[in-house]
Amino acid sequence: MLRELRALRREIEAYPDDASIWTVPSGVANSGGTLALHIAGNLQHFVGATLGDTGYVRDRAAEFEGRALGRDRILEEIEFASLAIDATLTHFDPGRLDEPYPVEVGGSSIPTRDFLMHLASHLAYHLGQVDYHRRIMTGDGRTMGTQSVPELRSPKGS
Repeated sequence: MLRELRALRREIEAYPDDASIWTVPSGVANSGGTLALHIAGNLQHFVGATLGDTGYVRDRAAEFEGRALGRDRILEEIEFASLAIDATLTHFDPGRLDEPYPVEVGGSSIPTRDFLMHLASHLAYHLGQVDYHRRIMTGDGRTMGTQSVPELRSPKGS
């Protein structure tokens, strides 16, 4: 998840200006800014607050209404999500992975392991949408390293 959040940061930084982050072209449901706020809020809520007791209170509606925020504010939310992920999962007891996720999701009890996998795929799905939104808005087809395999290596280089 941290790798994908670093890629999301690079995507947002690659937009030429704040206006292009929020533009919604025809046929596209959400802007890059909306998707970035949604990703950050989702992870801060489901990982940080629910598993890590960070105290974060989610305002999901604001994730989809925050069109006047500048790039710096979006990057700050991505950083908050990264910190919540790192603080929570670094010290997470692996024995909890097979336990039910602490709250029902969609009316179902789901093993924590499965829900974390869902959150990772949700993040990757929306990161891909941000990547294509940025490419459409800028005309720049270069990759921002959204699937950087070298970044999967542990911080200790092993």
